[in-house]
Amino acid sequence: MNRTFDRFLVLLAAMGVLIVIMAIVAMATRPIGVVDSPGVEAAEETSEETAGPTTDPVEVSTADLTLREWSITGSLTVPPGPVRFEIHNEGTVIHNVELQGFGRSPDVSPGNSITWDVGELSEGTYEVICAIAGHKEAGMRTTLTVAAGATVEATATGHGGDDTDWAALDEAMTQSILAFPAETEGKGNALLEPTIVDGVKVFELTTEITPWEVEPGRFVDAWSYNGIVPGPMIKVDVGDTVRVIVHNKLPMGTDIHWHGISTPFVMDGVAPLTQPLIGPGEDFVYEFVAERLSVGMYHAHHHGQMQVPNGLFGVFMIGDLPIPTGQTIGGIALPDEIEIAQEIPMVLNDAGVIGFSLNGKSFPATEPYIVNSGDWLLVHYYNEGLQAHPMHQHQFPQLVVAKDGIPLDHPYWADTVNVAPGERYSVIMNPDEAGAWVWHCHILNHVEREEGMFGMVTALIVQDA
Repeated sequence: MNRTFDRFLVLLAAMGVLIVIMAIVAMATRPIGVVDSPGVEAAEETSEETAGPTTDPVEVSTADLTLREWSITGSLTVPPGPVRFEIHNEGTVIHNVELQGFGRSPDVSPGNSITWDVGELSEGTYEVICAIAGHKEAGMRTTLTVAAGATVEATATGHGGDDTDWAALDEAMTQSILAFPAETEGKGNALLEPTIVDGVKVFELTTEITPWEVEPGRFVDAWSYNGIVPGPMIKVDVGDTVRVIVHNKLPMGTDIHWHGISTPFVMDGVAPLTQPLIGPGEDFVYEFVAERLSVGMYHAHHHGQMQVPNGLFGVFMIGDLPIPTGQTIGGIALPDEIEIAQEIPMVLNDAGVIGFSLNGKSFPATEPYIVNSGDWLLVHYYNEGLQAHPMHQHQFPQLVVAKDGIPLDHPYWADTVNVAPGERYSVIMNPDEAGAWVWHCHILNHVEREEGMFGMVTALIVQDA
């Protein structure tokens, strides 16, 4: 008992020493000039010692921006200094705002608004765009002016307001449709004829940046194969040995992936895993056997997010797709023999400098397809874009006969065929009524804007036989 008590006294003594040491440390680290006064007074004195000079807050200019398909409107003139954007999405899809040199706002869902602090802006002009793929090319680009002495000024708010010119919107749509088909320079998908060397079919592709007229008067710097978008179509037979010689005239490296085509590993076209990168000014040779029936594509894989939407894509066909005959599908009897009058490759895109397009062109520069009533058509949809596209043909049902080049055991009829990125769908149609029938992506803001019809629209023109 005594021994336990002695230990307790020793512990108390040690604690006393520790308390004294802590007190000394606290006195030593105390700020100079702090007196032993009530806590509130001491805090006030410390605040006076450490407070900096008083300055007036800098005024922030707030600019309202309204986003729609396909425009950016609102406050586009502001004074120098800190700027804040109030961003309102009155469209039907996600949008955002990117200011040249100052980054990008968060995405804004339809019907929502956000506040984005841009930062300190000096005098000058700045490009403002929506950075969602294809939206800038569809018209969502404008200029912000920063000028000394300026006040925040707003532009017209566009459709839906009291200042809307409804008659002008009607006229714009009418005139855009009447302009179809419009002539533009260049046509993609031209069949590339091979040279034959020791039984090998040899093709040459040159990658380069070339001017490309996407729609009347709108030229872009396209990344192209042999100067066209889509690149030239390659078609071979099952069993052919294929050699493709690539000459790279781009400012950066590239490669070619044979999407949906069976190749040896070293020919798959994914630098640096399967091959060295094809540098600027360099050549590369791909060689493989066309082993099986394919509805494939070829496109860049190196920095594909940039090179492909900007135009580096093309069609690669192996063999002839079998067509179902002599059976009844969905209550529709197919004839015992079907002769395909036209085989149509239709490459879909929605991004890069090409933007919303069919075979590298935007309406009214898209190609019309002229057929005789009763003709059978074979259409291959290829999606080289970043979004899915439901392709709708007015009046005539589409019989889906193959998916990604693989013939279906059970073909089916569809009014609208939804084609996701990287997919290929093959359909046959039998138009039998005369007229100019619209053929388009059924995401409506991929085909219409305030300036009228554009983008992923064409027409099937059926003539009486």
